[in-house]
Amino acid sequence: MKTETLLNLFLALVLPLVAMVAYWIGEPFYVNLTTRIAVLALAATGLNLALGLGGLVSFGHAAFFGIGGYVAGIFATHAMSGTPFIEWPFDIGATNQMLVIWIVAMLVAGLAALVIGAISLRTSGVYFIMITLAFAQMVYYFAISWPAYGGEDGLSMPVRDAFFGLNTFDPLNLFLIAYLVLMAVIYGFWRLTNSRFGAALQGARQNEVRLASIGIKPFQIRLTALVLSAMITALAGTLFADLNRFVSPTMLSWHMSGELIVLIVLGGTGRLFGPLAGAVLYVLFEFALGSTVEHWQFFLGLILLGVVMFARGGLIGLIAGRARHG
Repeated sequence: MKTETLLNLFLALVLPLVAMVAYWIGEPFYVNLTTRIAVLALAATGLNLALGLGGLVSFGHAAFFGIGGYVAGIFATHAMSGTPFIEWPFDIGATNQMLVIWIVAMLVAGLAALVIGAISLRTSGVYFIMITLAFAQMVYYFAISWPAYGGEDGLSMPVRDAFFGLNTFDPLNLFLIAYLVLMAVIYGFWRLTNSRFGAALQGARQNEVRLASIGIKPFQIRLTALVLSAMITALAGTLFADLNRFVSPTMLSWHMSGELIVLIVLGGTGRLFGPLAGAVLYVLFEFALGSTVEHWQFFLGLILLGVVMFARGGLIGLIAGRARHG
């Protein structure tokens, strides 16, 4: 068995093991910490589809992450008050069922990504980065100026969304939901990577002229990848809102987009379990130093600099060697 496969298996098993041990010894805080890791890894996996496979350095994924969070928060608010989610042109009732909220959040984020991608993908390089950042900032400032749902103060969620009758206030149940969703998305990422679409997407990253010469349009491939990427990131946003029972405009800030990119770089760009490895490093580093050092991000920056200079494959690349895809 290859080193990377063993490392992936270790990452997949150690997270639920830590969560269960923490639950059994009566430490819900650490269970919530593992849930945070799983949710951030899920969001970064979404971005990894666009960045790792497609080479699309997006600084706009915070918009999709925040859209997912606000859909969850708005649904929870209306479900608690008994008011409809939409009143015009026809009534749509609110619900606290996670599956429904996930679908709505993914559809809204997918539509937003379709519009953003149709414009931004006509550019490349730094122009693409700046356009995605501009769109994300527009969504951010819209949320701040939306007083009906908290404005810049954010939106508290009076209830936590339900999932097939499970008690989602139980930290272990919420972790298992987030973890199983993460594993399902990672499996989908693996299938996509080894599909013809995945090969075309990587081909668009490496040489779009050659890809176009065989009759495949790079624009359509990239747009599809960006929409799928946004939908996964929005799904993570709904879980993040449920975890914190609070939605804030900070979920839409460009800093969140930067954090997701950091997770991918730390774990390994394009690697199957790279986002999970990066999320583990990031959250543990934040937990270990955040309470003792005011400017702990400085030390994180030093580690990130070291990874970029000496271990471009991230943690997984450092241990397992170079990836098969280039």
